[in-house]
Amino acid sequence: MNWLIAILQSALFIILAPLLAGWLKYCKCRLQNRKAPSLLQPYQDLLKLSNKQPVVSEQASWLFITAPYLIFSATALAASVVPLIVVDLPTSASADVIVMVGFFAFARFFLTLAGLDIGTAFGGMGSSREMTISSLAEPAMLMAIFTLTMTASTTNLSGAIAHVLDEGLVLRPSFVFALFALVLVAIAETGRIPVDNPTTHLELTMIHEAMILEYSGRYLALIEWASQLKLMLYGVLIANIFFPWGIAETFALKDLGYGLLAILGKLALLAIFLAIAETLVAKMRLFRVQEYLSFAYLLGLIGMLSHIILEASR
Repeated sequence: MNWLIAILQSALFIILAPLLAGWLKYCKCRLQNRKAPSLLQPYQDLLKLSNKQPVVSEQASWLFITAPYLIFSATALAASVVPLIVVDLPTSASADVIVMVGFFAFARFFLTLAGLDIGTAFGGMGSSREMTISSLAEPAMLMAIFTLTMTASTTNLSGAIAHVLDEGLVLRPSFVFALFALVLVAIAETGRIPVDNPTTHLELTMIHEAMILEYSGRYLALIEWASQLKLMLYGVLIANIFFPWGIAETFALKDLGYGLLAILGKLALLAIFLAIAETLVAKMRLFRVQEYLSFAYLLGLIGMLSHIILEASR
C-alpha cells in the first residue's frame, strides 16, 4: 500500500505540472489585461506536439534523439524523492537533497549537450549561458537547503519536513534568509523573468529556448513537460519545506486528501505571487545575472550564519 501511494504521488507530480503552468499563464494574462487561455492549454499543447512527426537534422547524433527521454526521466526521478502530499514514504530513504540536485544536474548536462550537438550558433550560445547560470545557482541552492538541514540535522527532505512539523510554528531568521535565497534560485533555475523569458525568441535574451530550437514533435513535448515538472518541483520544495503545514503524516485517506488540497492551495498561491513578480519586473541583462545569483548565495550564507549564531549555540 505504501509503495502504491509513493507511485501515485510521483504520478501526481507528472500529471499536475502542466496544470500549474496553465494556472501561471492564466494569472499573468489576467494581470496584463489580456485574454487568458484555458487552464488545460498546456495539456493540449503537449498532446499536439506528441502527435506531430519530429524533424531531425542530418547532423544530429544519437545524443540529440535520446536526450529528451533522459531529461524527462531524470526530472521525473527527482520528483519521486520530493514529498508532495505525505512524508515517510518508502522512497524517503533516497529523498536526499544531494540526490535531487544530482538529478537536476544530470538533466541539465544532457540538455546542454543536446544544444551543442547540431552545432548551431543558437544552441552553443544557450548551452554556454545555461552552464554559466547553473554554476552560480547550484551553490546558492545548496546553501539555502543546508540551512534547513542543519536545523533538522539531516539532509533527508522527508526527515527535515517532519522535523519542522514537529516543532510547530517557530520564527527563525535563518529560515527567512534561506526562503528568499531558494526563491531567487528557483526563478533562475526554471528560466523565469527576470533571469530568462520562457516565451521569447530574441537571440540576445534566449537561454533555455536557444538550446531547444532544433527540437520538434514528441522530443519537444518531453522537454517542455520536463520544464513544467521542474517548475512544480521548486514550488513544492518552497511550499513543503518552509510551509509544511497540511502535508499528511499518516496514510489515512482523510489525511491524504487534506495533504493534496493543502499543496494545491500553496502552489496556486505561489503561482499568483510569481505572476505578479513577472508582471512588475523586467528582464535583466545577462551580465547582471551574476550579481543576482551572488545575492542569492549571500542570503543563503547569512541564513546559515544566523543559524549558527542564534540557534546552534543554544
